[in-house]
Amino acid sequence: MQTRDALTIAMEKELDLVEVAPNANPPVCRLMDYGKFLYEKQKREREARKAQKQIEVKEVRLRPKTGEHDIQVVLTKSRKFLAEGNKVKVTIRFRGREIVHREVAFNLMKRVAADLAPVSIVESHPAFEGRSMFMLLAPGSSISKDEE
Repeated sequence: MQTRDALTIAMEKELDLVEVAPNANPPVCRLMDYGKFLYEKQKREREARKAQKQIEVKEVRLRPKTGEHDIQVVLTKSRKFLAEGNKVKVTIRFRGREIVHREVAFNLMKRVAADLAPVSIVESHPAFEGRSMFMLLAPGSSISKDEE
């Protein structure tokens, strides 16, 4: 169909002539209400943004000399964060001469990873950065609220 004929039909029906595939031979056009089309497109994008879940990174801090009960509290909080779908960054900070005994911190990290293994996956293994050791855990298999 000729362009001027298509424009005439579009004006009669009070619609817009929108070029859909300009690279096709011949180019493809469609009759539509372009304002309504843009509105519906924005509406779909807004709904898609609402459906997205933002994943946060929660941090729990330990020290090489952290007591047993405090470790259990950190593990409980970490399980809760992982159950909510957040990632957990486990940090061990060193003070003074504690940095000489890196194996103590490494063993603590391995223990935390082992205790949280049923509900998490180790995303980044323990690594040193300055006077701290980091490990990142991502949510793994799901747990029920009764187990918390």
